[in-house]
Amino acid sequence: MQNMQAALWVVVLLVMLALAFDFMNGFHDAANSIATVVSTGVLKPAQAVLFAAFFNVVAIFIFHLSVAATVGKGIVQPGIVDTHVVFGALVGAVCWNVITWYYGIPSSSSHALIGGIVGAVMAKAGAGALISAGIMKTVVFIFVSPLLGFLLGSLMMVLVANLFKRSRPSKVDKWFRRLQLVSAGAYSLGHGGNDAQKTIGIIWMLLVATGYVAATDTSPPTWTIVSCYMAIGMGTMFGGWRIVKTMGQRITKLKPVGGFCAETGGALTLFLATGLGIPVSTTHTITGAIVGVGSTQRASAVRWGVAGNIVWAWVLTIPASAFVASIAYWISLQIF
Repeated sequence: MQNMQAALWVVVLLVMLALAFDFMNGFHDAANSIATVVSTGVLKPAQAVLFAAFFNVVAIFIFHLSVAATVGKGIVQPGIVDTHVVFGALVGAVCWNVITWYYGIPSSSSHALIGGIVGAVMAKAGAGALISAGIMKTVVFIFVSPLLGFLLGSLMMVLVANLFKRSRPSKVDKWFRRLQLVSAGAYSLGHGGNDAQKTIGIIWMLLVATGYVAATDTSPPTWTIVSCYMAIGMGTMFGGWRIVKTMGQRITKLKPVGGFCAETGGALTLFLATGLGIPVSTTHTITGAIVGVGSTQRASAVRWGVAGNIVWAWVLTIPASAFVASIAYWISLQIF
């Protein structure tokens, strides 16, 4: 009886740690949703985080749980995951998020979590315990999502520039200040729909591993879905202001028309990835879209040094979080 109670408390604490990661995901990635709309002056910071948080949560009614299924059942072979693996994965992801938030680096919470899972699983059972197809599509989209964001953002900017080339700049600015509310809302929907599902997936993985949910169930318990969407929305409300400045102004200077094009390009990329069940980085996506918008003006409009530093953080995210996760896995064996 005591062993059962102890096991239950471990599961409860791990669920709380997962929700803390989800909150930090929203906090860390709030910049992705609001940087453009704040930096262009369309919304004040306090208004922007409330706006983004609302659409993060509304995404619960829009998207199927394809990404949650990929994370929960498509990355690790059945029977490998246990409480130690989940603990290691979450600690690896949280540590990387804290480090990158502190230094104002817009890295990927999504890939930090995937890296954490990979590191903890390899520490337990080696690379053979991973499902290569699930890992590969995640890795491929590390490159595809920013490139697609770049392409769609730049194409949107070229299209808008041609459509409004005979319009007065003041009139264009006025229209796109309104339209940017639509694009920011769409992007926040995509952010909530893709990112909240990653935490749903790891809690689902935990519940299956500990026998609280059957492996044959096609969806996780409703409470996991609601709590994860609420946690990411709450995190967004608190906002990671260190990263907002990097995303909104240090990469390139944006006007409302540029903000609209970047957010729209980013949102379309996220909708596509979520529909395909691929856990992508909202950070990679919006950064690529912002660079794409800036590059249509002139190459010098983009601060390539800042963009280069961000890319280095992307490259290091999975191996760094995997390394921390493997250490946390071994420590957990000594604790519980």
